[in-house]
Amino acid sequence: MNQSDAAAAYRLAHKRGLKQCSEDLKKGISPYPAVLDELLADETVVGRLEVGLFEIPIDRIVGTVNAGRRTVFTRDFLPLLEENTEFAMKWINLCRDHLESTGIRDPIRCYEFRGNFYVLEGNKRVSVLRSFGAPIISASVLRVLPAWADDEPTRVYYEFLAYFERSKLYTIRFDKPGRYARLIAALGFAPDHIWTDAERQTVRSLYTRFAEEAQHVSPAVTSVSDAFLHFLSVYSTDDAREMTGDDIRAAIAAASAAADASVNVATDLVAPEKGVIDRLVDAVLLPDHLRAAFLYEYDPQDSDWIAAHEAGRIAAEQAMEGKVKTAAYVITPEASADERFRQAVADGADVVFATTPSLIGACRKAAVTYPQLKVLNCSVIMPFPGVRTYYSRIYEAKFISGAIAGAMSETGRIGYIASAPIFGVVAGVNAFALGARMTNPRARIELHWSCCEEGPVSGLLQSGVDVISNRDLPIPSLPQSLWGLNRVLPDGTLHGLAAPYWNWGEFYRRLLTDILQGHWEDNVFRSTAQAVNYWLGMQHGAVDLVLADDLPEGVKALALLLRHELADENLSPFFRHIVSQDGTVRSDGTRLFSADEILRMDWLCDAVDGSIPSFDQILPMAQNIVRLEGIYRDTLPPEKDDVTL
Repeated sequence: MNQSDAAAAYRLAHKRGLKQCSEDLKKGISPYPAVLDELLADETVVGRLEVGLFEIPIDRIVGTVNAGRRTVFTRDFLPLLEENTEFAMKWINLCRDHLESTGIRDPIRCYEFRGNFYVLEGNKRVSVLRSFGAPIISASVLRVLPAWADDEPTRVYYEFLAYFERSKLYTIRFDKPGRYARLIAALGFAPDHIWTDAERQTVRSLYTRFAEEAQHVSPAVTSVSDAFLHFLSVYSTDDAREMTGDDIRAAIAAASAAADASVNVATDLVAPEKGVIDRLVDAVLLPDHLRAAFLYEYDPQDSDWIAAHEAGRIAAEQAMEGKVKTAAYVITPEASADERFRQAVADGADVVFATTPSLIGACRKAAVTYPQLKVLNCSVIMPFPGVRTYYSRIYEAKFISGAIAGAMSETGRIGYIASAPIFGVVAGVNAFALGARMTNPRARIELHWSCCEEGPVSGLLQSGVDVISNRDLPIPSLPQSLWGLNRVLPDGTLHGLAAPYWNWGEFYRRLLTDILQGHWEDNVFRSTAQAVNYWLGMQHGAVDLVLADDLPEGVKALALLLRHELADENLSPFFRHIVSQDGTVRSDGTRLFSADEILRMDWLCDAVDGSIPSFDQILPMAQNIVRLEGIYRDTLPPEKDDVTL
C-alpha cells in the first residue's frame, strides 16, 4: 500500500468515526473511550501486577489510562481529527506499515482492569488495527487488581484470575459465575491443570474459528464465549476439527440459543383451530405415516425403566397400526449413541425418542447434524431448543396414593421413599403428603431417599411406620408388592394397596399423533427459539394407578373420584393452604402453582419429616442424574469430562 492508499483508509476511518460519534451523542452516551483514572477514583485497588506480553482481544480495549488525548478517538478508537493534522499523518504512516511487509510489530502498553484494557502507549496502533477489523493485538499488560467484594462481577473476575493463572489466555470471557470452571471441565482438564503451549494454541485456534463463523449466524450471537462453552459441552475438539463451516454455524446457532434459553412447559397437546385453507394444505403436505426410533441406553431385559419404554413403544405402534412404524436401537460398547442415531436416520427415522436423560448430549449433537429429524429426550427442564423433552406428571398419582395412605394408616406414621432430588420429585413428595393430610389430618410422612441409602425399606420398617410408599410401578403387570404403596403387616411383610405407574404407550401415542397432525410447530409452546418440555398427566392417560382388589370399597371409591377429578382438571393437589417445613406460607389456598413452580419445587411441606439431601450425601451411582436434572444442578461444581485435546 502506498501513501495515497493509506490516506484513503484514514479518510474512511475518520468518516466512520464522525458517524459513530454523532450517533452516540444523539443517544446521550459518551462517544469517547473510557478513562481508567476516572474509574479508579471510586475503586479500592489492592495491587498492580506486571502480567507480561500477551495477545489480547482488540475489542476488549475500551479506554485509555488518562484523559490526555481522549477526544481524538471514538469509543471504538476510530480517529476524529482532520486529515491535515500531525496525528493523522502518524496514523497514515502506521497504516502503511501495517499493510506492507514491515507490519505493526511493536506491542502496545496497557492496563488490564476487571478484564478490560486501557491503553497507556499505542493508541494509534490500536486505532489502525481496529479500523481493519484485526481480532487481536500484542500488548505488554499491567494488571490493576480490585479489592474482593461479594458481588457477581467481582466474583466472576476473581474466577477469571484463577483460570488465567493456569491458561494464560485472555481470549475467552464470561460474565456469569461458574463458567470458567465449566470450560475447564468441558476441555477435560482437572481444576488445577496448568495448560501447555500446545493446549493453549488448540483452544485459541478453535475459539478463533468459532468466533469467525459466529459472525455469519443469524440471529446474532450475543456472547461468543457462552456459545463456545455450550458447543464444547456437546462436541469434542476432535469433532470440531472435522466440522465444516456450515456444521459449525449450525452448532453455533443451537448453542447460542441454548445459552440463555428458558423452558416452556407444555402441559397439554391441544392444537389451535385451523382454517379451511390450512386443512387443505395439511391434506397435501402432511405425511400419512411416521417412522419412529427409540434409543435405549440399556437392554430392556436389564432395566425396568427401559422395559417400560419398550412396552410403550409396542403399545403405541399397535394403537397406530398402519400410521406408525417403530424400531428400537440399543446402545452397546460396540455401538455408541451417535452411531445409533446415524443408523436410525439411515433407516428412515422421522422422529427419535431417547429414553434416558443421560442421552441429552447425543440428542443435541443429532439435532444439529440432522436438522430434518425430530429429536426428543425423556427428561425435564433441559434448556436446549433443538431437543424437546418429555416427562409425566407423576405427582398427580402420588397425591391419590397419599390419600389412600392416610386412610389406611392406623398410626398416622407413613414412610415415603423418594428417588433423587431432581425436578418434579419433590413435588411428588409434597403431593403425597397433602393427599395423606386430606384423609388423615395428623399424618406424618417419614422421608427416605433411595439415592442416599441402600435398602431404604428396611430403615422405614425399623422406624415403625405402618404404610410405605415405594418406587413407582414401571409396568402394571409387575408384582405390585415390590412397588408403589404398601401396608406393613404385623409380621413385617408388605401388602400392596396401590401403585402409581407411567403409561408410556399412551404418552407416545399422543406425541406421535400430534406430529402426524402437523402440530409440531403450531403452538406458541413450540417456537424453535425456545426449549419445550411436554409434561403430561392423568388428563392424557400418561400416568395412572393400579388399585389392589382388596382395597376397602370406600377408599377405592375415593381414589377413583380423585382420579376422575384430576383427569377432568377439576382438582389440583396444590390448590390449598400450604406451609413448608420452615414455617413459610407457600400458598394461602387462593392461587394455583404454575407448572414451572411445581417442577422446580425445592422445599418440603410441614407434614414431612426429613430433608432434601445435599449432593455429597448422594451415592455415586445416582450423582449423574442429579447433575443432569437436580433441583440444585446449577450450583454444583463441574465434573471433568473425558476429553483429550
